[in-house]
Amino acid sequence: MNEQIAPSAVVLFSGGQDSTTCLYWAKRRFDALYALSFDYGQRHRIELDAARTIAQMAGVAQHRIVKVSALEQLGDSALLTDAPIQETGGRGNLPNTFVPGRNLLFLVLAAAWAYQLECHHLVGGMCQTDYSGYPDCRRATLDALEQALQLGMEWEIHIHTPLMFLTKAESARLAMEVGAMEALAYSHTCYEGRFPPCGTCPACRLRAKGFAEAGIPDPLLLRWHAATQRG
Repeated sequence: MNEQIAPSAVVLFSGGQDSTTCLYWAKRRFDALYALSFDYGQRHRIELDAARTIAQMAGVAQHRIVKVSALEQLGDSALLTDAPIQETGGRGNLPNTFVPGRNLLFLVLAAAWAYQLECHHLVGGMCQTDYSGYPDCRRATLDALEQALQLGMEWEIHIHTPLMFLTKAESARLAMEVGAMEALAYSHTCYEGRFPPCGTCPACRLRAKGFAEAGIPDPLLLRWHAATQRG
């Protein structure tokens, strides 16, 4: 677990549960971490505040927030508008929160930064076990993109996805194993952009299900309850 396999990695870092777990997973394996977050017009932009806080807690070498306005300009996902969030409603019965091309674009931009940093490793929180059905979260998609990046940049790039085949409960246990629980108290998952989280959107329900099945209290809710008691 503590063996370092490379000098550095670029971590796609939203400030959410999965990317926070991956950030701390990467801390065990790389000498230096570069965290990359994206402001793409998401309705839950509060996650960027969480990303800033956790990146500082984790002691990353550098944290950048990149503005990606194209997704907002070209898309009508519920994550980019005030449309009611639904688990269906998208093309092919996907959730209406699916943002086409989002992960693909983010990984291309992360690879471009990695190239400048002379870094060969990207880390992302994509998962195809407990997930919403997004096709850009599947390992087959990322394998194809990894090959395209290597061909298109003539640079060795590896995309690490430590959560890919884990359930949300297993992900919660991994977070405890890699020491991410304190940071998870400041993470953000709620699609509605609320603190305390709404508890009813698909992202909130999936997070709650994972912690409940793992038998681990959600650190975010513990922090909120502690704050209300002090108030």
